Amino acid sequence: MPRPHVDAAAELVALLTARGLSIAVAESLTGGLVVAELVRVPGASAVVHGGVVAYATPVKQSVLGVPAELLAREGAVHPDVAAAMAEGVRRVLAVDGVPAAVGVSTTGVAGPDPQDGKRPGLVFVAVSLGNRTEVRELALQGGRDEIRRATVDAAVAMAVEAVLAGIGASDPSS
Repeated sequence: MPRPHVDAAAELVALLTARGLSIAVAESLTGGLVVAELVRVPGASAVVHGGVVAYATPVKQSVLGVPAELLAREGAVHPDVAAAMAEGVRRVLAVDGVPAAVGVSTTGVAGPDPQDGKRPGLVFVAVSLGNRTEVRELALQGGRDEIRRATVDAAVAMAVEAVLAGIGASDPSS
């Protein structure tokens, strides 16, 4: 995990740049905040393909390719949905036919009310790199803004960890 005094977004952009990797982000509850956090860093344009805000559940299926049956069975707040979003955004935001090397996704309940029977603060963040996708469940506290901000921080930190560890490094373009 990035050290607290380090700007995690700047660290991620620097790591991606140094390794010749690109990133794409699929966001639900964060509504574009993860991409905004990345693109505030000078030089981000060299590595950020873009982002998809899939706030409405049907957009997760129609744009990102999350299986309709998964969404119908589990709802939008589920680890498999987060994984499918991270994998899907890599394909959807390909540049010149080349998928983004890293896909990041966020899905969860920011509150104040539960969604599909899931409590506020339940969030799933996924990172897809190479042939592996990792999902992390977060149990966050606070109001809507605090939950969204903590999700952004967790997503960026998880992406840094994944790039440093080289998950799926055997095939970074798949």
